[in-house]
Amino acid sequence: MHAACPIPIHQYPQVLLAHGGGGRLMHQLIETMLLATFQPDPDWQHDAASLTMAGNRLAFTTDSYVVTPLFFPGGDIGSLAVYGTVNDLAMAGARPHYLSLSFILEEGLPMETLWQVVQSIQAAMQQSHVQIVTGDTKVVDRGKGDGIFINTSGIGVLQHDGLIGPSSVQVGDVIILSGDVGRHGIAILSAREGLTFETTIKSDSAPLVKPVLELLQHWPIHCLRDLTRGGLASALNEIALAAHVNIELESIAIPVEEQVQGACEILGLDPLYIANEGRFVAFVPASVASDVWKCLQQYHSHAQIIGQVVDDQRALVTIKNAVGSQRILDFLSGEQLPRIC
Repeated sequence: MHAACPIPIHQYPQVLLAHGGGGRLMHQLIETMLLATFQPDPDWQHDAASLTMAGNRLAFTTDSYVVTPLFFPGGDIGSLAVYGTVNDLAMAGARPHYLSLSFILEEGLPMETLWQVVQSIQAAMQQSHVQIVTGDTKVVDRGKGDGIFINTSGIGVLQHDGLIGPSSVQVGDVIILSGDVGRHGIAILSAREGLTFETTIKSDSAPLVKPVLELLQHWPIHCLRDLTRGGLASALNEIALAAHVNIELESIAIPVEEQVQGACEILGLDPLYIANEGRFVAFVPASVASDVWKCLQQYHSHAQIIGQVVDDQRALVTIKNAVGSQRILDFLSGEQLPRIC
């Protein structure tokens, strides 16, 4: 006899509408159904699992990409699939080495489109210094696949002796953001809806391995997280819940490009919840925060110290505005922009 489903039936439509994003309902689905069923090591609840095999310390991750449109300013589904996977490995403190690549193709997809995506994947592999070593291809009926879906898995070698993840976060840690936020989601939305702005807003999609490996070489890093699902706000809420810590942010310290901020105001969106594909946060001891910040500024001038871990009395993220008043920065109930990765 099957056990009862842990999510009430009346919530099914809401969960499905979350589209796999960083909202509260998707977090609930993962926690109450998937983690409760498969019971992975709690320390694996991060961008990649840390494994030890035959004395070798490895990181392993997998992800799927369903972005629409397939091509957008600053990237496409092919490069996104490579960068997203190598970035997840980097967030575990690993140097990526090998990827798998699986396509689900819709009947009738133009071969020219597929070739463009394949060429983009090859260029992204070269930039990320990884090899594709296995894969699969399936075709679904016309109208059932939306062009191309991609799944990738990645294996890397850990470059540190400890554990980089939420369980290593400590009270007093300083939070450093690697660059401006919101560009990827707005780039996708503008391409999807045919929106035009004074200048083209390009996605921040890029590999993050190089700056991460430099940080690991010189300083103790407690936690890293890329800002994909649900953007900065959702990533920090996930860490706060997993580490059971209270995070305080300074709103004036969080960089948002003027064009992105303007687009968000017009569209009624909050850039703190918009996904990024080339940004991450680092939790580091206060004693090395200034050095880490200066290092990251070499890669992006908008890198900023944005907050700190203030206590372990409650799992909460708050943000202080320019006049000093605070508000809770919670999960969204759903996702602002579905199908952005």
